[in-house]
Amino acid sequence: MSRRSSAYTKLEIEDPEDVKHRRAQFLIYKVLQQAAHSSPRRRRRSWLRIRMCKLRVRIGNRLKKLRKGIVLSVGAAKASGHKQVISHMRTWKRLFALV
Repeated sequence: MSRRSSAYTKLEIEDPEDVKHRRAQFLIYKVLQQAAHSSPRRRRRSWLRIRMCKLRVRIGNRLKKLRKGIVLSVGAAKASGHKQVISHMRTWKRLFALV
């Protein structure tokens, strides 16, 4: 009987150092490939996204100013109302002290 041409052949056992070296080269290749594919995406930012970010910042700053203004005006109104109440109480005190 003759040997078949499609029969399996016995593979030589590889040196463990060669296996480690080949695996390290493969991992380095994969990391470099991922870096090459992902770097243009990170660098390229669309003008629309940049404009939206700037608009968000502007709106946030305006809201902050508005909030500060409201707090100041409410505080001033409370203070002026408090002053009026105190002045009325003083006048009533004087009136009742005379009677």
